[in-house]
Amino acid sequence: MGVADLVLEWADRVERPEFVASDPLLLPRRFADDPTSAEVVGFMAATVAWGSRRSIITSAERALAGMTDRPAQWLLEADDEDLKSLPWRHRTLLAEDSVVLLRGMQQALRTHGSLAPLFALKPGETDFFAAIDRARTELLGDAVASRTAKHIASPAAGSAAKRLHLYLRWMVRPSSRGVDLGIWSHLPKSALSCPLDVHTGRVARSLGLLKRTANDAAAVRELDAALRAIDPEDPARLDFALFGLGLEAPELWKHA
Repeated sequence: MGVADLVLEWADRVERPEFVASDPLLLPRRFADDPTSAEVVGFMAATVAWGSRRSIITSAERALAGMTDRPAQWLLEADDEDLKSLPWRHRTLLAEDSVVLLRGMQQALRTHGSLAPLFALKPGETDFFAAIDRARTELLGDAVASRTAKHIASPAAGSAAKRLHLYLRWMVRPSSRGVDLGIWSHLPKSALSCPLDVHTGRVARSLGLLKRTANDAAAVRELDAALRAIDPEDPARLDFALFGLGLEAPELWKHA
C-alpha cells in the first residue's frame, strides 16, 4: 500500500464519533445548540492543548464549571472580577494570562458577535497563517508584547501554531462524521493546515511526507504541500491518520 492510500484509509478509520470520547473536542461539542459557546469553549480547550489529553480536558473542565450552561453569554456579561476568578489554568497558563485572553475573546464577541471574523482570509490567501497573526493581535491587544503572548502562537515568528491550527480544524471542518464542528463552514477547509507537533511530525517524517527536522512554520508549509497533494479539498482530515497511525499502528510507519 502506498503512503497516500495508507493515510486516506487511516483518516477514514479514525475520524469517527468514538474519537471524541477521549479528546478535548468533546468539550465544544457539548454546545452544538449554542455555536458561539462552542467557539469560546473550543478556543479555551485548544489554548491548553499540550500534555496528555486527560490533563487538557481536566484543565478546561475546571474553567467551564464557572461559566454556566451558556459560556458565551457568561463571557459577554462578565465583569473584571468574574474574569479574574474563573479558574482557567494549565501549566504555564497563569491567572494573569487567562484574564488577558478572556478579555480578548469578550471584546471580539461584543464587536463581531463571533470569533470567526478574527480568522477571516483576505483575497489571495490560501492558508490561515496570516489570519492567525491578525487574530493574535486582536485578541492580545495591549498585551501583544507581554509574556501572555506566548499562549497565542505566531506563524509570522516561525511557530507551527499547532493549537490554533487545531482550533481552526475543529471550527471549520464539517460535522458530518460526528467529530469536527463545522461551525465556520463559510471558511475554506482547503486552507486548513495539519496541527503539527512532535508526534504527528514523527509519523509524517517516517512516511516521507516531511523532511524538515524542526516543527516550525516552515515544516507546516512543507507538510501542507504533501497533504494537499493527497487531498486538496480537505487536507486537514489527514491529521486523523497521522494521529491514529502514531498511536495505534507504529509498525505501519516506523522505518517506512
